[in-house]
Amino acid sequence: RIRQGQRGMIHFALLFSRQGKVRLSKYYKPYSQKERGKMVKEVTSQILARPSKLCNVVEHRNLKLVYRRYASLYFCLAVDDTENELIVLEIIQHYVEILDKYFGNVCELDLIFNFHKAYYILDEVLVAGELQETSKKTHSA
Repeated sequence: RIRQGQRGMIHFALLFSRQGKVRLSKYYKPYSQKERGKMVKEVTSQILARPSKLCNVVEHRNLKLVYRRYASLYFCLAVDDTENELIVLEIIQHYVEILDKYFGNVCELDLIFNFHKAYYILDEVLVAGELQETSKKTHSA
C-alpha cells in the first residue's frame, strides 16, 4: 500500500517531433528556465537516439522517461523512478486517444496551430502531475 506522501508523480510532460522540436511542455515540479532547457535537450537527444525496437522506458538522472511515438510525434512523461511504467504508458495512450477524438486523428500540425487546446486537454487529464480523469467522454474541449 502506498501512502499519500510516497505516491509516484509526473515531473513533466514533453511532446516533440522526430527533429527534436518541442510542441508541448508542461512541468509539474519546479525547474528553472535553464534547467528546463538543459533537460529538454538531454531528454529529446536521448530518446531520439534510441532504436525503435528498444523498450519505451529510459532512466534519466533520478527519473524514468516513459515515452511512446505516434507518427511523427513523441509523447514523453518523466516520472519518479518508483512509478509503474505500464500505467504511465496507459496515461499517454489515454491522452492521445482524447486528442484523436477531438482533432480527428491528431497530427503535429494540430498541435502547432491549436496548442492551447492540447494544453487544455492535458490540464483536464493531469492535475498537479497526477491522473485526474480517465473517462474519454468527459473531455470535449
